[in-house]
Amino acid sequence: MDTETQVEENSRKGGLRTMPFIIVNESFERVASYGLQTNMIIYLMKYYHMSAATGTSILGIWTALSNGLAIVGAIISDSYLGRFKAVAFGSISTLIGMIILWLTAMIPQLKSLPCTHFQQVCNGTTAFQLAVLFSSFGFMSIGAGFVRPCSIIFGADQLEKKGNSENQRLVDSYFNWYYASIGISSIFAVTIIVYIQDHYGWQVGFGIPVILMFLSVSLFLIGSPLYIKVKAKKSLLIGLLQTVVAAFRKRNISFPLTACDDYYHWPLESEILRPSNDYRCVNRACMIQDPQRDLNPDGSASNPWNLCSLEQVESLKALIRSLPMWSTGFMIFVATNQFSFSVLQTKTMDRHVFPHFEIPAASFSMFLIIALTIWITFYDRVLVPLLSKYTGRPRGLSPPTRMGIGLIVSCMSMALSAITESIRRQRAIEEGHENNPSALVNMSAMWFVPQYALLGVAEAAHAVGQIEFFYSLFPKSMSSIASAMYTIGTAGSSLIGSILVSGVDWLSSTGGKTSWLSSNINRGHLDYYFWLLTFLSLLNFFYFLAVCRLYAPGNDGSSRFSQVAEEKQCDYRLLPESS
Repeated sequence: MDTETQVEENSRKGGLRTMPFIIVNESFERVASYGLQTNMIIYLMKYYHMSAATGTSILGIWTALSNGLAIVGAIISDSYLGRFKAVAFGSISTLIGMIILWLTAMIPQLKSLPCTHFQQVCNGTTAFQLAVLFSSFGFMSIGAGFVRPCSIIFGADQLEKKGNSENQRLVDSYFNWYYASIGISSIFAVTIIVYIQDHYGWQVGFGIPVILMFLSVSLFLIGSPLYIKVKAKKSLLIGLLQTVVAAFRKRNISFPLTACDDYYHWPLESEILRPSNDYRCVNRACMIQDPQRDLNPDGSASNPWNLCSLEQVESLKALIRSLPMWSTGFMIFVATNQFSFSVLQTKTMDRHVFPHFEIPAASFSMFLIIALTIWITFYDRVLVPLLSKYTGRPRGLSPPTRMGIGLIVSCMSMALSAITESIRRQRAIEEGHENNPSALVNMSAMWFVPQYALLGVAEAAHAVGQIEFFYSLFPKSMSSIASAMYTIGTAGSSLIGSILVSGVDWLSSTGGKTSWLSSNINRGHLDYYFWLLTFLSLLNFFYFLAVCRLYAPGNDGSSRFSQVAEEKQCDYRLLPESS
């Protein structure tokens, strides 16, 4: 069977008229999802009687699951379902999860009653109530895992028309509008949706995301007759997994190779003649032991889990080479995922901008998004033209340099967070609020804006630099892996952050002491926790500097790891092409 992508040839399908359905689908999904996650810590603490640390850990696991399942969704989409079915399935799954969460707000039996200040012991949450809550998180995670990696590529499929000279310009314009819609959706979610939750209650606050998600699913399905639907093909991620399995199966084979005939090439006209010398154990995956057994008559591998192409081997090696630099990005996302504690902090402070209007506590993350957007625009439109003249690089600073800047700025943000929390806590104690975490402190919440802004600049500098670094390091066939690694990194960071919160909460509360991450933040020590994150971020920066030494001095994506083998003229035979 031909493994190349097969597109429905229909001149009436695809094009710009499909963009509203696709972009609106993703925009509404983001508004609904982000609008629920931002303020969720308050809901968990009030109606499920979770501590701040437990709630933050659960939200971290939820985020990790949503991002981690994006890889599963991408594989299933590429190999089995196709992108249209994947986005449709994911959207419906997200809608089901949101409906279940909305029902927890509507039906009293699905959650516990909130505690009053006069209650010494609160009614516990039942296993059934937690099961319903976690099932809603699960459905939404599965939905995000299918929608987010597939939606953007599905939109690009609609514009991929051969022979159209304007095709690339349209695709570039689409990507710009797509990411712009994500930014607008995120700001809308953390402002309007959060404001509704604070002022009109959880029933309305959860109900509006359900309505938006229902519209998202409906509009996407209505546009179905207009879409170009690319059929499923072999996934690159499956190919990498096959290479690992094939190398493991042949782990006891020696390396008596002297000619290029002993390596399996596919496609046959590949320019790669010999595998590189690093990670030689992986080279076994492309060794032809018995041509009669290993190859089909058309030259393809009879068992792709036992014999992989030289191109697959080199792709896997490129992925392995990127892992040290990839691992340096965990800490910055751990720092970014501490919003739950920031919500508790700003909730105790004066958030008034005008006498009769105050910013919701969970809406302060909009300053991160605004700072991120401003920095990307400023760097792209102002700094790049200036820096390119002096550095000779068309993109200004090299990707690792931007990553390093992001790591340093995130350290500054965490240090500033620790200082600000120390001042807030001291003022709360001086005002007699040590035992009343809900009391308002005579201090403006605007003190938190600089740390949010710094974190936004840090994320913009590091994330874009990291993705560009991967693009420069990987072959063109692996360009989708660059985005996938970023997604896996955020998932891993969320999981690490969740484990860190649980560990700090347990260690700091031993011996009957008040936990640093106590739900009563006036008695806890969030400032100590932020200093710990500052220290870990600084250690991570030094680790980043050590990793940079593994790569070429230019830091432009070439690596000391990538020891390309000497070009050697091999008289290898071309096997007959498949019919």
